[in-house]
Amino acid sequence: MSKNKLSKGQQRRVSANHDRRLKQRADKPEPDDSLFGEARDGVVISRFGMHADVEDADGSVHRCNIRRTIRSLVTGDRVLWRPGVQGGATVKGIVEAVHERTSVLTRPDFYDGVKPIAANINQIAIVSAILPELSLNIIDRYLIACETLEVEPLLVLNKTDLLDEEGREFVDEQMEIYRRIGYRVLMVSSHQKNGLQELEAALTGRISIFAGQSGVGKSSLLNALLGLELGANEILTNDVSDVSGLGQHTTTASRLYHFPHGGDVIDSPGVREFGLWHLEPEQITQGFVEFREFLGHCKFRDCKHDSDPGCAIREAVENGEIDEMRFESYHRILDSMSDMQLKTRRSFSENSD
Repeated sequence: MSKNKLSKGQQRRVSANHDRRLKQRADKPEPDDSLFGEARDGVVISRFGMHADVEDADGSVHRCNIRRTIRSLVTGDRVLWRPGVQGGATVKGIVEAVHERTSVLTRPDFYDGVKPIAANINQIAIVSAILPELSLNIIDRYLIACETLEVEPLLVLNKTDLLDEEGREFVDEQMEIYRRIGYRVLMVSSHQKNGLQELEAALTGRISIFAGQSGVGKSSLLNALLGLELGANEILTNDVSDVSGLGQHTTTASRLYHFPHGGDVIDSPGVREFGLWHLEPEQITQGFVEFREFLGHCKFRDCKHDSDPGCAIREAVENGEIDEMRFESYHRILDSMSDMQLKTRRSFSENSD
């Protein structure tokens, strides 16, 4: 995702944080080159602080140090690494370099500007559920991320076994909003294993990331798709609390898994709100795909697409060509961006005093 929307002071703070981390790393001696063998290609399947788990071509996984010249390393990165020549050590290799990424999913961070989440993905499975809450606004946020990154989205609604007939009709109406504008929607149940074959087919041959709020059942879905049973290899998960109706949070670090039928998936920690405040308002507008044919047809070039006279998008809403719920979601996202940018400026200002 593209450019930051930070003031010069904020950019200086981000740069200072980065330089401080580099200095902390520079104070530590690099491992002796003689301890490592020939360089080879691998894939980062997880990142833990100053270490990464790298998968070799033969499927073996090695806990590696990271050269301090590497500024950014995330799950999904393709890397050049060297295995340790001495067996039995906790750290079994070192990451030397990172190959060019085909894509990188990022989210804004108060102190680091924009923080990478995962690399080289070509599909984002946006997982929602009727519990703890079905939030169309969060779905819309992830769709903006997909459109900005130019990565294909897949909408997955989990826990559909909890719906009665009336509830299913309501949810179908909600999901039809997205089907009408070209998005694929799958209705599944990890508990009853309904719809998993169709989901499995949609994931085959792709590098996907499962994204969504905590408690929507991302890890439960992955357990079912990967065929994992209770034991050491199971993805950490907890059921929704009977008291609160909220998921008791699960994944603690992003990790890449291979599906038995082909294709890879990155399971990342759940986020309650996907921040977009590092994007320009024009990028948010472009992220609503049904708006695009009306852009450039407003009476005024600086139209805010709200109550402005001659707004082509507002007219499309009134004519039923754009769903009103999506239009309202668009403005809520823009408003939240303005609020977050103001809070961020205050935070940077206070921390700089």
